[in-house]
Amino acid sequence: MATPLSHIITEYRHYLKWEKNLSDHSVAAYLRDLNAYLQYLEEKKGQTASLDDLNKDSLKEFIYAVSEWVSPRSQARMLSGLRNFFGYLMLENHMDHNPVDWIESPKLDKKIPRVLTLDEIDRIVSAIDLSTPEGERNRAMIELMYGCGLRVSETVGLRLGDLYLDEGFIRIRGKGGKHRFVPVSDYTKRLLENYIHYVRSKTEPVKEARSIVFLNRRGNKLTRNMVFIFLKKYAKAAGIEKKISPHTLRHSFATHLLENGADLHSIQLLLGHENITTTEIYLHTSAKQIKEALEHYHPRGGN
Repeated sequence: MATPLSHIITEYRHYLKWEKNLSDHSVAAYLRDLNAYLQYLEEKKGQTASLDDLNKDSLKEFIYAVSEWVSPRSQARMLSGLRNFFGYLMLENHMDHNPVDWIESPKLDKKIPRVLTLDEIDRIVSAIDLSTPEGERNRAMIELMYGCGLRVSETVGLRLGDLYLDEGFIRIRGKGGKHRFVPVSDYTKRLLENYIHYVRSKTEPVKEARSIVFLNRRGNKLTRNMVFIFLKKYAKAAGIEKKISPHTLRHSFATHLLENGADLHSIQLLLGHENITTTEIYLHTSAKQIKEALEHYHPRGGN
């Protein structure tokens, strides 16, 4: 007797949570795309979908149907999530091939990330009121995100036990529970140590945040939205009209490394990208920079 699909999905949820070690948010995202596919099948058939209904043809029909109301990027995300599910079915011998392999992914226009110049970053930092404890904390956070290329979630989730400042590294808990070690410059290290010794030490953390590096005035963990708000405030005070977010600092980190000669693989490791194609978005270069590179490096460039 075939295993009921509902039982397989329950086991898949456990697989994502405990074997893949994904966050609750990531698990929910995978299951949301899967449920959209199953709901489409059930509405079409008028009955509960079975394992036999999951095939290349029904998948093509589903993607074609949703293309009328979701963007190509969302379609690509759905296919990625379903590829993971079908991969699990193959792993558990419920299926001998992955139907997603037969589906052409929608063409995506790569968005060039918005970045800040070093001067703009310096102006943002200069706009911080360092006479307040929050100012010292916010400067350390901004410099850490830019100096190490951290996501805002990685920054607010940073723990004291993740700091190996004597060795010049911090341990980052990235997406999917994966860890990476990122070097810290002496400048960023001094800012972190100054914040921890002179600001954080005067804040009594709540029980749940005792190990968290960056605390709010009530001793609790900061939210991502709090970081977005204060960064936006400093950018406005600095006269920067670009629409930025904490992730702009991460984009700036990667772009500045690339512009100054770092290789793409090193940037991939620092950012914690699983696939180097994700890192390749930073290969955007202006025509002027390309011309300057040709003139500077090619034997006939200057003639």
